[in-house]
Amino acid sequence: MKKLTIFDLDGTLLNTIYDLGEACNYALRKLGFNQHPIPAYNYMVGNGVRKLIERAQPDADVKIVDELLELFKEYYDIHCMDDTKPYTGIPELLQELTDKGVAIAVASNKYQEAAIRIVKHYFPDIPFVSIQGQQDGRPTKPDPSIVFSILTEHPTPKSEVLYIGDSGVDMETARRACVESVGVSWGFRPISELRNALADNIVSSPSEILKLLSDKF
Repeated sequence: MKKLTIFDLDGTLLNTIYDLGEACNYALRKLGFNQHPIPAYNYMVGNGVRKLIERAQPDADVKIVDELLELFKEYYDIHCMDDTKPYTGIPELLQELTDKGVAIAVASNKYQEAAIRIVKHYFPDIPFVSIQGQQDGRPTKPDPSIVFSILTEHPTPKSEVLYIGDSGVDMETARRACVESVGVSWGFRPISELRNALADNIVSSPSEILKLLSDKF
């Protein structure tokens, strides 16, 4: 029986790619670097904003990366909800889980302030037991520390936890944390990446997560 669901944010609960790409392009443009088409960012996101910047401008030194990061946050903090939307069926899924008494948490590599703000904006009625983003002094996913932090806030046996995400990073995070994983096909990465990362389950719609959970109740 699963009592806690831990969701990745970008590419799992919310389609954030346009706003992330626009913020990165703004930073690149301000410093005179070439910009990228938005679809290219599907393969740059997933490991935190600093890694996104490093992938977008791979020859940048630490000083330039810091400047780009500051510009990114300057733009994103204002425009993070311009085109971001929940994936179809996600609000209903979260409400159904809440109604069934299944606890819900978020584990994201998005910086903490943005993660909390966006989650509370798009899902104001969902009683998340924990919203965890990237924090100074803690390694980003796939390091499992973020999962352990959630389990500290909401103690749950690992056998009763389901971790849901859209990338190989998420599947590896779940594996390292020794919890069952679910890969979603509607996110930023292809199903082949989820399979290669040894996802325990792969679903193509939020309703399949409910079915998966009902099989485990």
